[in-house]
Amino acid sequence: MAAAAEITPELRLDRPIDLASRDFLLNKESWYPRIRDEAPVVDGRISLMRLKLVSRYEDCRFVLTDERFVRNRARSLGKSKGSALPLPLPKSIAALSTSMIYEDDPEHRRHRNLVNQAFTTRRVAAFEPRVESIAAELLDALEGRTEATPGSEIDLLQSYATAVPMRVISELVGIRPEEAARMENGLTVLSKGLTGTRILKTMLFDLRRVGRFVRELIERKRAEPGDDLLTALIEAEEDGDRLTTDELVAMVFLLIIAGLETTEHLITNGIRFWIESPGVRQRVEGDEGRWTDAMEELVRLHGPVLGTKPVRPCEDVEIAGIPIERGTMVMPLLGAANRDPAVFDQPETFDETRSPNPHLGFGFGAHFCLGKQLALMETRVALRRLFERFPEAHFARPPETLELANWPLWHRHIAMPVVLR
Repeated sequence: MAAAAEITPELRLDRPIDLASRDFLLNKESWYPRIRDEAPVVDGRISLMRLKLVSRYEDCRFVLTDERFVRNRARSLGKSKGSALPLPLPKSIAALSTSMIYEDDPEHRRHRNLVNQAFTTRRVAAFEPRVESIAAELLDALEGRTEATPGSEIDLLQSYATAVPMRVISELVGIRPEEAARMENGLTVLSKGLTGTRILKTMLFDLRRVGRFVRELIERKRAEPGDDLLTALIEAEEDGDRLTTDELVAMVFLLIIAGLETTEHLITNGIRFWIESPGVRQRVEGDEGRWTDAMEELVRLHGPVLGTKPVRPCEDVEIAGIPIERGTMVMPLLGAANRDPAVFDQPETFDETRSPNPHLGFGFGAHFCLGKQLALMETRVALRRLFERFPEAHFARPPETLELANWPLWHRHIAMPVVLR
């Protein structure tokens, strides 16, 4: 799916692989086999950050499940307390450091047990009819634009792939119509403002404003409970324990960042693959079971998330026979693991009948993605209804010109210009 470089640059395994480079972005899929075969544990870097990259499936699972690997930086250094992040945050947004995505057991287990009470399979399934309605409303609007200007170019990333999860998240947490604009601003800040040149403005100003809004929303839900996810998180209790306000703020931030970014780019990647693969579409359409399995395969082969948060061993360990010193940052390359021929037959082929399909696209172990079922359901509904409505949708420009965002260990497009018909 990545645009091919005119000349494939040489992969140098005797120097750190720069995960933020255009070379890695555009050639990662062709580099994965050599990394797995010749250097299953290899030096990597993201800007000034140095780390060890793990690429084989079994080694990635080992790192994701062995309790000696932790996410909290302080704990890896033998400290019982300390921030999970390497730098202090402004007091107004310090709640970010309490997110369970950075924590380890027992703190992580406590958070997860409470969140599991609210984020249930039943709640996700019950929300599917509403996702269908949201998709239909957005497609009606796109159809109106198409009828007004036939053959016009429409960016489905912004007009559809982002709009679906943005509406879903807002409704899941119980946003009122008059709060929609502030919520949309918060979603944009948290999903777009933590990268590049905007990050300083985001950290110093925008996040404070979003944090105030989320705290106001929490207080309103405490005073006026509703049938929504945020109310359920507030009311979740285990042995008298509840999430604190800071923890609730962190959970809303996590829901926005993970729930919006991952899903919008999974839908976008799916749009591109569906247009490029009419044979797969023909096999899948009309078969509910195949649609479900196809979404798992889409995550395996074209998922947007290609790596996890770094972890660190609390003691000296070995991975694939290679010694790793305590405190060394280690990152599993999920994109490489999901194409490992030791686990997946014909790993470069999209096979919607693949069973079992133990891909690592949603992580594994203690930090396995809680929102997996919601993301898969949203993507299935969004793609199915889009191509039912516009079966002859095609790229507005040559596919090789579609640009990928240069964001380390993500496969995400800058835009998805399409002509709908």
